[in-house]
Amino acid sequence: MVADVLAYFSETTEEYVRRRHGELKARGHTNDEIFPRIAAELRGRRVAAPELSLRQLRRIVYG
Repeated sequence: MVADVLAYFSETTEEYVRRRHGELKARGHTNDEIFPRIAAELRGRRVAAPELSLRQLRRIVYG
């Protein structure tokens, strides 16, 4: 369990965005719901990521 917690907090912003996008997409959410949600989650993380626009989040996921 400790390894899981350490792995979670060692994720880069890009890894987190890609993982969360995949999780939310698998649950049937649309991109219009997903990207604002991820942006809000990034602000609330223990080590806050830099402020990213919705466009920047899309670029992380889709290139």
